[in-house]
Amino acid sequence: MPRSKKRSNKGGGQPRRVQPFSDEDASIETLSHCSSFSDSASVAEEGGDVCEEATQEDFEYKLKGFIDSTMDKSTKARQSALGGLKTAMASKILYEFILERRMTITDSIERCLKKGKGDEQCAAASLACLLCIQLGAGIESEDVFKTLKPIFKNILADGTANIQTRQACATSLGVCSLVAADDILDVYATMECFESLFAKSYVKEDGTRSVYNAQTTVLHINALLSWTLLLTICSNTEVKKILKKHLPKLPSLLDCDDVNMRIAAGETLALLFELARDVDAEFEYEDLESLCAKLRALATDGNKHRAKNDKRKQRPVFRDVLRAVEEGEFQTEMIKFGAERMYIDSWVIKRTYDAFTEFVGSGMNYHLQANEFIRNVFELGPPMMVDAATLKAMKVSRFERHLYNAAAFKARTKARNKFRDKRVDIGEFI
Repeated sequence: MPRSKKRSNKGGGQPRRVQPFSDEDASIETLSHCSSFSDSASVAEEGGDVCEEATQEDFEYKLKGFIDSTMDKSTKARQSALGGLKTAMASKILYEFILERRMTITDSIERCLKKGKGDEQCAAASLACLLCIQLGAGIESEDVFKTLKPIFKNILADGTANIQTRQACATSLGVCSLVAADDILDVYATMECFESLFAKSYVKEDGTRSVYNAQTTVLHINALLSWTLLLTICSNTEVKKILKKHLPKLPSLLDCDDVNMRIAAGETLALLFELARDVDAEFEYEDLESLCAKLRALATDGNKHRAKNDKRKQRPVFRDVLRAVEEGEFQTEMIKFGAERMYIDSWVIKRTYDAFTEFVGSGMNYHLQANEFIRNVFELGPPMMVDAATLKAMKVSRFERHLYNAAAFKARTKARNKFRDKRVDIGEFI
């Protein structure tokens, strides 16, 4: 993806003590406060500007305190500071503020990853991703990633490291590589690092499978999902190599006892088939019938030895995977944010969207509106300029929402009743 080579001078704020950050603070700077989405000329009174400026200063004051607290001697204080920074970065755009302090924040993340334990390391790994997402694809995020990449890889390769930390690093390394890696060969090397983990869950040549505990399986799942994410930016030549190497082995993961591993493997297969057909429209998989039979069984799984929740979770996923593998189709989803719409119409876009959402969470719609990097990834163009009056006009009234919900409830009830009427009482045949 295109990268800006513009470098800015780094700086930092003075350390201050502040009160803990809360979700209420995160919501202070909403769409109406973002300079990209509001028009200062629309403010009726001068007092409104003063109030907004004071609110922004208070917000930045707390953020400076969090940055300072990441160096605190207390583990609890450091974790709280990391959590506050994560919430802030997920909920609003802080590019200018972070740009001046990116190296200070990077140093804090590095220290927490090296010297922290468990939850602190996991929070630091997540913050690294959010920092790269805020900075976008450019030389600033590349500098951050070059500092943190060796630490991520060392933790991943260390079998004695905390397993939750290794899981977090597997996910964070994938997203950071997507955003900030400046060389595609580095991306391929990182993918090999992930392969060395999830490939351990493949069935061996003698037909046996190694048994791992639940936490190690989660590590393999995270490695597989990050590998799949980076697969979306591979060249056609590399895709061909990967197809030859992994397509015969990946179906063995569909027999794994862990439902999340089965789902991750299924979605990876769907994405691989999509890429394969993009590279070669005449692509054919030799063992397609056997694979489709296995996917069809998972889409209609009724095995009593599996938990009901697991079956309920995997069935809709494998119905979509089966359509993708068998027919090359994708069930398009529409994402609404403000006055805009985005269509997820491929497995590549879905994997990328899911990866960002995992870190940004409920702030994803806001980032789709205002984050230039994320908008570039999904080809949404520059952020729209929407003034306060237009935003107010776009809002749906409570009465309209009530009418819509009532109509939706009525239609859903009718559909369910119609389905129930077609059911046959099993007792009649006993």
